Amino acid sequence: MLVPSAKLLRLTALVVLPLATVAGILPAGAPLAVGLIVAFGLLVTFDAIRSTGLLDGFSVTLPETIRLSNGRAGVIAVQLGNETERGTRLRMGLGLPAELTTPNETAELQLPDGASFAAIDWPITPQSRGRHRIGAAYLEVLSPFGLWEVRRRFATRCEARVYPDLLGERQAVATVFLNRGANGAHAQRQLGRGREFEKLREYLPGDAVDDIHWKATAKRSHPVTKVFQIERTQEVYVLVDASRLSARESDVTAHGPAAPLPSVEIPAGTETASAETTLERCLKAALLLGAAAERQGDLFGVIAFDDQVRRFVRARNGRAHFAACRDGLHALQARPVSPDFEELCSFVRLRLRRRALLIVLTSLDDPVLSENFVRGVKLIARQHLVLVVQPRPRGARPLFGNPAVETIDDVYAEFSGHLRWQNLRNLEQTLRRGGVGFKLADHGQLAAEAIRQYLDVKRRQIL
Repeated sequence: MLVPSAKLLRLTALVVLPLATVAGILPAGAPLAVGLIVAFGLLVTFDAIRSTGLLDGFSVTLPETIRLSNGRAGVIAVQLGNETERGTRLRMGLGLPAELTTPNETAELQLPDGASFAAIDWPITPQSRGRHRIGAAYLEVLSPFGLWEVRRRFATRCEARVYPDLLGERQAVATVFLNRGANGAHAQRQLGRGREFEKLREYLPGDAVDDIHWKATAKRSHPVTKVFQIERTQEVYVLVDASRLSARESDVTAHGPAAPLPSVEIPAGTETASAETTLERCLKAALLLGAAAERQGDLFGVIAFDDQVRRFVRARNGRAHFAACRDGLHALQARPVSPDFEELCSFVRLRLRRRALLIVLTSLDDPVLSENFVRGVKLIARQHLVLVVQPRPRGARPLFGNPAVETIDDVYAEFSGHLRWQNLRNLEQTLRRGGVGFKLADHGQLAAEAIRQYLDVKRRQIL
């Protein structure tokens, strides 16, 4: 595509307009003025003809997949091919979606003679989590006389995967891992002796009678004792609610000042920051919990749901599996539907045969949803250990928990928050009677609380 350059527009204004004015005012000079205008037009046409094929032999290649952190600067590795190997001055641009911003809309490039390709690191900053496609790149070169700009569009197939920002949360969850059992410098006392059979050994004085393996004792004609160890390969699933209530903005200051959160060692390529909704907080908590389970030697999986199950990654471990969980959650968006907890629990009952720890990140401050959850969780509460961690609703706290009450309106607002808090307390008692744990966590503490509950289950060996 040919586009008039700024130089051509200036020359047109300086040459054609004065000559046309002269031809109109002075009839005697009209032939000369028209001749000069025609000569200028021929020059412009000749320059346009010479511009044909200036971008032949050029190509623009972008990686098929790039992984970025929401709100954190990254780069796109752009490769520019030049089969002609002639020196050329180019201007390049990328067709970026609105979710990817860049400080440089275009880049000026000078290719030297003999260069068959060039590599450019294009800076971008993602503003939204999810998958974003970059479908085109553009090159522009000036014609030989500089009167035209020759432009060409190059189709690209590049997908930018923007993950939740875990770096800030990572620095916040460090306190949870100060006492993390056998993995840390500070040993954490385990309750009980372990339930997973490890080996047989000779009987030693003081061994409990219950630990004697009677069949092996009869076979060997001397006492043999069973040795147990702490279970290391338990299954942990995080169930993330992506329904309508998860689209609410998170209220980090819902109850008191933000306390320091739990930093876990996160696999490479996971640095990520975003505008916080409840779903964003839940996704960060889910991935951080996966990293914690990896360190503890457990198997980790995720289930995302709204009115149906949207994502399911079966529990495994390893860095590749963490990447699979991250890829399964990064494009998840809240949908304007109510969660179907009965459908979720039926899915869990059919798919998960082995007893597992299920940590549900959802909002149950809607009375109808809480009733549906209580009814649905009965399907799985006997087979699995279920824990609910809910972000604290805005203003939900005890009536006299806020000292900054000054007006009548503040009193009514605090009373409304107390009613919501009391309803959640009643829900907690109802769930506890059914063997389901419930924990109310500030939004800034959601990841920390989920990891703390998981480590408490490990310590107490109640799974």
